[in-house]
Amino acid sequence: MLPFLRRSPLHATDKPSNKAPDLLDRDHSILAFNERVLDWAVRSDVPLLERLRYLCIVSSNLDEFFEVRAEPHVIAMQAGDRKGQFSVASFERLAASLHDMVARQYALYNEELLPAFERLGIKIVSHGDRNPAQRQWVKQYFEREVRPLLIPVGLDPSHPFPQVANKSLNFIVRLGGPDAFGRENEIAIVKVPRVLPRIVRMPAKVSGTRTLFVSLSSVIRAHLSELFVGRHVGQFSQFRVTRHSDLAVDEDDVQNLRMALRQGLVHRHYGQAVRLEVSAGCSEYLSDFLLQQFDLPAGALYRVHGPVNLVRLTQLIDLVDRPDLCFPPYKASYPARMHSNLSVFDQLKQGDILIHQPFESFDAVLEFLRQAVSDPQVLAIKQTIYRTGPNSELMDLLREAVRKGKEVTVVVELKARFDEEANINWAEMLESIGAQVLYGVVGLKTHAKMMLITRREGKALKRYGHLSTGNYNPRTARLYTDVSHITADPALTTDMEHVFVHLASQSKLPPLRKLWFAPFYLHRKLIDRIDTLGAAAARGMEARIVVKMNSLTDEALIRSLMRAGSNGVKIDLIVRGACMLPAQVPGHTENIRVRSIIGRFLEHSRVFYFREGDVEDLYLSSADWMNRNMVRRVELAWPVTDPVQRQRIVDECLVAYLHDGVDAWDLGPDGTYTRKQGDGKKPVHGAQAALMARYADTGKSNGA
Repeated sequence: MLPFLRRSPLHATDKPSNKAPDLLDRDHSILAFNERVLDWAVRSDVPLLERLRYLCIVSSNLDEFFEVRAEPHVIAMQAGDRKGQFSVASFERLAASLHDMVARQYALYNEELLPAFERLGIKIVSHGDRNPAQRQWVKQYFEREVRPLLIPVGLDPSHPFPQVANKSLNFIVRLGGPDAFGRENEIAIVKVPRVLPRIVRMPAKVSGTRTLFVSLSSVIRAHLSELFVGRHVGQFSQFRVTRHSDLAVDEDDVQNLRMALRQGLVHRHYGQAVRLEVSAGCSEYLSDFLLQQFDLPAGALYRVHGPVNLVRLTQLIDLVDRPDLCFPPYKASYPARMHSNLSVFDQLKQGDILIHQPFESFDAVLEFLRQAVSDPQVLAIKQTIYRTGPNSELMDLLREAVRKGKEVTVVVELKARFDEEANINWAEMLESIGAQVLYGVVGLKTHAKMMLITRREGKALKRYGHLSTGNYNPRTARLYTDVSHITADPALTTDMEHVFVHLASQSKLPPLRKLWFAPFYLHRKLIDRIDTLGAAAARGMEARIVVKMNSLTDEALIRSLMRAGSNGVKIDLIVRGACMLPAQVPGHTENIRVRSIIGRFLEHSRVFYFREGDVEDLYLSSADWMNRNMVRRVELAWPVTDPVQRQRIVDECLVAYLHDGVDAWDLGPDGTYTRKQGDGKKPVHGAQAALMARYADTGKSNGA
């Protein structure tokens, strides 16, 4: 029993029965999440390079927001739609919030971060601030590295406006005087190749004792006139267009999904334009010209005081050798329940192994696979792949398993957003050497994370499984909080085998003993469990729900939570990102608290805790509570039944976060988040910092 979870709930009899409150807007909830991330860039107690990193993360998140979420709003604005979910009003509300956030990003960059860097001798030097020696070096760099790659295009009937790729850097120039043929074509476009670094460090011979950089945009700007010999360069501006980039493939009308997606990747960079960024000083003539070319409303224009792509400033973080300006390095411990010099299969006979990443090392998961690959008694390996990255030891191990003659079956999700190309490449490589490569079920994304090992032990075949809330990506395993579960539980591993067979054969899935499976059962199981607790609370029983996830946007689940809360269930929701449930609304959702944890690591684990009286259940899952996860994806949730292991997950993934007084934000009844801060009278703690201290490597780590 968990005493901290016991609180006196408010019952339905305590409340009026007026209409339930409206759900919160999803898009604005996503922006609110980015506001919380931006706060890390604002905080003076965060190391300076890390503040810049958080600023870049917000910019990257906003890029993805525009690429995925903005198109219907832009189309509605262009069409003048006045009704419906997407309309002129929805576009204007969203644009107002986005313009405000972008303005604050650049104000922070220019007014706080750049001056702070300069005080430390670190500076991005503009053309006007360069001394003669620096200008000469920049000129030589331009002639040697940049100019050979630039092809300025003067626009006329035979040179129409060029295709401009998504998020690429470009310049627009207004020229004076006739061209070489005596014509008055005044607009030219300069496309900047992506291969060129956006930040360049100047050598010591021209920077002295300081650490000085130049931006690529300022290098080109300083030498624009040299690209247009005989013409007068008048108005000019850098610009960047963001395009809708969600791949749309009619899976019912393609013969080969992999080939269709590879072809679709070619066109992704040239989808519907949704945002135009220009320099703050760009003339209205040029900005109007660009808006017309990209068929964008005025509200889609963003004038920025600095580089049009803050994301690329992450290069500066890598170029500055100042460890004191970064977080102290963290080295995860090797899981205490797992000994790298012993057989994992023997250790699993003593019980399941839980790994809390990144506080414990993901290398333990790789060690599980390494031993499976090298063990001659292992006959087959089955695995799902959602995001693993372009360079992956895990994929190399699967390749080695094929070469050793093991039966390797891999379910590769080709539609993992922005990882499609890497996954296609891995699929083709594995297929070429003889692995059985599957692409899941038509119309569904395979988001479940599982690995199943089949091993001969005497005359019997024994299964060992790995299930995870996160991806098989060693890089993100150092940055995301997730829980890995390695098990020899025959009920769980038999369920996993049924799921793999189902994905391969598309035959009917037999009844599962422990796994909750989407799209067939997970949604219904969750709603049934919530409703059951609500009914128990209405009868006067003590009932409790604590759920940790990344997003809560599924309306049916939200309504069931609100019903349960009205009946007296005490509910805590730890939701990192978008949450559409209006918490703490008087008369409706007083029993529901929502908080978001934004820390050094990205909160990614999904944990579902239910208690009715003295009966507790805890599930781990690959699924967020979003409609797409419930009905358009292959997802899994599975129970942690060992009382000791279950208590550990409760303590580390739930209790610690509900008591966080440093990185927590609480959602108020007005829909806004307030950062939870101590009153100065008693010490407060951050959950992540406490877990880092608990699991910091003491010398036996294999490295995380």
